[in-house]
Amino acid sequence: MSKKVIISCDSTVDLTPDLIEKYQIVINPMPVVLGDKTLRDGIEVKPADLFEYTKSTGKLATTSAPNTEDYTQLFTRLVSDGNEVIHFPISSSLSGSYNFARIAASEIDGVYVIDSQNLSTGIALLALKAAEMAQDGADAQSIVAEIEKIIPYVDASFVIDNLEFLHKGGRCSSVAMLGANVLKLKPCIEVTNGAMGVGKKYRGKYSDVLLTYAKERLAEIDDIDTSRIFVTHTCQDEATAQAVYDLVKATGKFDEVLFTTAGCTVSAHCGPDTLGLLYIRKTPKA
Repeated sequence: MSKKVIISCDSTVDLTPDLIEKYQIVINPMPVVLGDKTLRDGIEVKPADLFEYTKSTGKLATTSAPNTEDYTQLFTRLVSDGNEVIHFPISSSLSGSYNFARIAASEIDGVYVIDSQNLSTGIALLALKAAEMAQDGADAQSIVAEIEKIIPYVDASFVIDNLEFLHKGGRCSSVAMLGANVLKLKPCIEVTNGAMGVGKKYRGKYSDVLLTYAKERLAEIDDIDTSRIFVTHTCQDEATAQAVYDLVKATGKFDEVLFTTAGCTVSAHCGPDTLGLLYIRKTPKA
């Protein structure tokens, strides 16, 4: 009798409760630090709390990686009934989570940790594919092999309205921030080879920029796997994000257009008013 394969993810996966339930995915909450308090992402703290903390204190909330002991406890619990586990942390280039999880998994039979080389719903695209394969009865090793082939095809990008959070977090220089603010630039953050980098810089009103960005991404639709696309955001004005979702939906090209709110990791680093389209390409991302 084949073993049940459980898919688990750090909370950086940014899935909605409905998707978590539908695909029976186990979520491991990331630690979020607000001053002298360490809270669990999505359980004890939400993105709105981070924004309010920064507004009231001028300081950033920070995220940290679960330690090896945390992962050992998680994996031990999940394999207790003879299950196998495939775990998805954030990219190893962005956090120590992958390494801590890998060390824990090395001591427990039947646990596989995948370096997603991504963040947010870029991870979710991989996790949902793994969950679908598990539901179809695939074994853990077959799932891991297939997912590792898909990783280079994931296309994840976000457009940011304000560089304040990236600047305070040390990911943007004062000169770059000043120039962007003066010129009203809205940078597109691209995930490439597991790391975040600045791509195209847009100019103008944020709501207009997002529609331009979405149209440009969708212009490459012949190279997009249209089975699933995520619209993931931290927009303070829900209507701004909804307009992008409606634009993507109106193409009629996608089997699923999933609308999600980014959790504390993306929010802590990129701030409010961040939105991205995330999907799998037919050819590897350059």
